[in-house]
Amino acid sequence: MEKKIKIYVRNNGKTVEAPLGANLEEVYQLSGLQMKYGPLSAHVNNKVEGMHYRAFSQKEVEFLDITSSSGNRAYTRTLFFILCKAVHDLFDPCKVAIDIPVSNGYYVNLNIGRPITLEDAGTIRRRMQEIIDAAMPVHRHETTTEEAINMFENLHNRSKVKLLKSTGRLFTTYYDIDGYVDYYYGSLLTNTSQIYLFGVEKYYDGLLLRLPSREDPDELGEMTHQDKMFGIFKEHHQWQDILGLRTVGDLNDVIMQGHSSTLIQISEALQEKKIAKIADEIANRKGIKIVLIAGPSSSGKTTTCKRLSVQLAVNGIKPIEISLDDYFVDRDKTPRDEKGDYDFEHLHALNLPLFNEQLSALFRGEEVELPRYDFPTGTSQMSGRKLRLGENEMLVVEGIHALNPELTSQIPNEQIYRVYASALTTILLDNHNYIPTTDNRLLRRIIRDHKYRAVSAQETIRRWPSVRAGENKWIFPYQENADAMFNSAMLFELAVIKSQAEPLLEQVPENCPEHAEAYRLLKFLRYIKPIPETQIPPTSLLREFLGGSSFEY
Repeated sequence: MEKKIKIYVRNNGKTVEAPLGANLEEVYQLSGLQMKYGPLSAHVNNKVEGMHYRAFSQKEVEFLDITSSSGNRAYTRTLFFILCKAVHDLFDPCKVAIDIPVSNGYYVNLNIGRPITLEDAGTIRRRMQEIIDAAMPVHRHETTTEEAINMFENLHNRSKVKLLKSTGRLFTTYYDIDGYVDYYYGSLLTNTSQIYLFGVEKYYDGLLLRLPSREDPDELGEMTHQDKMFGIFKEHHQWQDILGLRTVGDLNDVIMQGHSSTLIQISEALQEKKIAKIADEIANRKGIKIVLIAGPSSSGKTTTCKRLSVQLAVNGIKPIEISLDDYFVDRDKTPRDEKGDYDFEHLHALNLPLFNEQLSALFRGEEVELPRYDFPTGTSQMSGRKLRLGENEMLVVEGIHALNPELTSQIPNEQIYRVYASALTTILLDNHNYIPTTDNRLLRRIIRDHKYRAVSAQETIRRWPSVRAGENKWIFPYQENADAMFNSAMLFELAVIKSQAEPLLEQVPENCPEHAEAYRLLKFLRYIKPIPETQIPPTSLLREFLGGSSFEY
């Protein structure tokens, strides 16, 4: 008699009996669910697993589609795999690096021995569609890491060999499509036919791989112009090429060889040089009266503001910092979100008329009394702090809305200099596995929230989707308005924050939904060798999150 196991399906609250060792696709068929965009992966006992996963004991399962973060990642990785196979089929030998998240897709750097043409993009797109139409199985294999290293050495895949050699793991999982093998650090789909929508366009000197929109999965994400964002990524890649450090395998080599101190010194110097260059440009541009600094959560806006203020002072400019938080409207006038809760991230949670009125007065040489927002009572009050701008004085303001034109609608553009700061992770896990910039910022925020706000990693993870939604609405649409972009991420950063982040992630209970994200981040951090926090200087931007900064916050 066939042995059965019980699987509780969280999606519909049903318990099904499945054969011992059934994979998640078989469990899904038994569940009676009908998912339009899935299932693509699942939470099994609050851990992310692919549909290849087999159950040998009682489990709780939640199936995920493309509108979920985990399902979307599985779809994206499988599309990467199909792209790499298509390029291999057409242009071998060649090198593919899935490189930069830009324009609601991913920039793909191809080295096929000549410049990429429009015809190449069309040929690759058609070959990918052939692979999808052929409904090829995506096979999952587990082998010893030593065997995997030998396999990728024979395939001349240096970035994967470096990564696998540095992990110290006994076993490694890899995948194949029709004999073409690759390694991905997360789950994939089980068949190429599950890719129902994608796009491939020529983009600068490479390709743009386009994905379905998370909001409307029947449509591709809208192509947006992000020339400045793309440029800052390319600039950092030039630095990385100079240092010979493009992947986590390269980083681990540097750490294991005892050269992390040199890497930190060079990275910090490059970042300071960029801030000094921005300050020089502000000083040389006549008529600037205010510097606005914006960026998403945990992008290091505050330290960027302070370090830029230092460099402005070097240029003979006295920076005067004011806080947008003091311009909140009274609590009862605050806009509400779709749930009826106060939406403090809404642009009109700020008193825009007062802000513009006071800026205009200051720029006319008049004195104003700055407001102060009393958060316990939710009221705006006059602070008693009087301000008049003197000669060579300049306002410096940071906040999430700083690049929104409506914030300073009454101020002439020639009086404003806008800076966009974000933690744009430019290091890759390997050439086919990018590291999401949002993971870097989430890890920063987990550490900061615990250290300064007594907020657990579980709570930070729970709030993160709401934070991201606010960024998509109020920050990212305006990032190309910036006069300068500043990347606050460090090449060595993940190796330093690893030691503080891991204990906090391990405290997230297994019986809560946030455990899936904590477990995923822990798995990712295990690829990276640690660097002691003591090697980081007190002026480093990372000190905003780690503590021990020489700046006052």
